[in-house]
Amino acid sequence: MVAVLGAAVGVGMVASRTDDDSGKSSGALVPPRGAVGKGRLVIPSGKSEKSAQEGKAGRAGKAGPVTLTVYEDFRCPGCKQFEDVFRKTVHELQDTGRMRVEYHLVTIIDGNLGGTGSLRAANAAACAQDKGPAKFRAYHDVLYRHQSQETRDTYADNGRLIKLADQVPGLVTPAFRKCVENGRHDAWVRKSNDVFAHSGYGSTPTVLLGGKSIYGDPKKPLSPNKLKRMVLAAARD
Repeated sequence: MVAVLGAAVGVGMVASRTDDDSGKSSGALVPPRGAVGKGRLVIPSGKSEKSAQEGKAGRAGKAGPVTLTVYEDFRCPGCKQFEDVFRKTVHELQDTGRMRVEYHLVTIIDGNLGGTGSLRAANAAACAQDKGPAKFRAYHDVLYRHQSQETRDTYADNGRLIKLADQVPGLVTPAFRKCVENGRHDAWVRKSNDVFAHSGYGSTPTVLLGGKSIYGDPKKPLSPNKLKRMVLAAARD
């Protein structure tokens, strides 16, 4: 696989419409367990700053992890391309405590093409987060590995989402099934998408390192090795 991606293949669908009134769920906005940030709209993944500091006690340099912010849509082919190329590197940087990821789940493809797969998959991922960060990360990766063409909208089927969750040991429980089928976090996903629509960013994936966009510029293509160097450099600043 080519490791360097530019804007031509690295950026997903541009948001042209963000309203999404498809799907049924209660109107209550219920953040998944462990969500952080303003309105608790962010799912953090990776070691916390405190645990990173404890793990690097006595080592030179700053201990706090750098933050990678990712706005993503589980139906977005550009998001899958990013995941396929950078998954191993992101996990490595997370597991060594050098970087943590903050995920913002959005529904651009539903808005542009119709359907409910972006919403249903994001809700299911939030249900996995309720079971713990490790379950979210594993299920997040499963969803991208099994992503279909965005026009097929296979993730609109809650049964398929639950079947895929069987690949994550211990994830499928009665509580998880109910969460997926009832759309427990639908309103939360819609709120996350609404905030993204007013963020000034217009496409997925949007990837920021320390708040600065680092992905999708053909003049500055990103590779796994370049991401590693950027993370190490940011940690030294």
